[in-house]
Amino acid sequence: MPTATDLLTLDAAAQDLLFREARTANAFTDEPVTDEQLHAIYDLVKWGPSAMNSQPLRIIAVRSREARERLVEHMNGNNKAKTLTAPLTLVVTADADFHEHLPVTFPHAEGARESMAGNPGRPRMAHFNASIQLGYLILGIRAAGLAAGPMAGYDAEGVKREFLTGAEEVVAVVNVGRPGPDAWFQRLPRLEYDQVVRTV
Repeated sequence: MPTATDLLTLDAAAQDLLFREARTANAFTDEPVTDEQLHAIYDLVKWGPSAMNSQPLRIIAVRSREARERLVEHMNGNNKAKTLTAPLTLVVTADADFHEHLPVTFPHAEGARESMAGNPGRPRMAHFNASIQLGYLILGIRAAGLAAGPMAGYDAEGVKREFLTGAEEVVAVVNVGRPGPDAWFQRLPRLEYDQVVRTV
């Protein structure tokens, strides 16, 4: 009888890399994450779907010491030290002006940009779809053999004032790198299928 692993097209090693063995990292080695690695990650995850192909995800790669110290000022508690020492930190945002790109990204829908321009639900749509894209980004980081440490513990308004312009809103701050020796907390339990899925 086939196992759950056997029923998936992705081979077992890739399943482990992306899901079973992957963990949220809380500490990293000092090995750098290169621009080329980040580019490769984005070139993979950009293919993930979003509503109307809106692609509202925007990323600020925080590399310089000066920028990192500015960011750390707005992080909460233990997230300060984690962010200060990570090889790379990404400020992940949602661009509510995604509609400006619709003539290119959604070309078959004539007038989509103009229609969305006056839509009061556009910021919510941007945040929702950028959050979905954040999930793709985490998997892309894992696919590159790296670990991600996504965080929600920060002053969003402070980060926005420091780094953003226009219609962008902060979705998450993500540390990226090779996991260090103290990277992992204890693996926590997951809910079982019958606790999550119901058939009607």
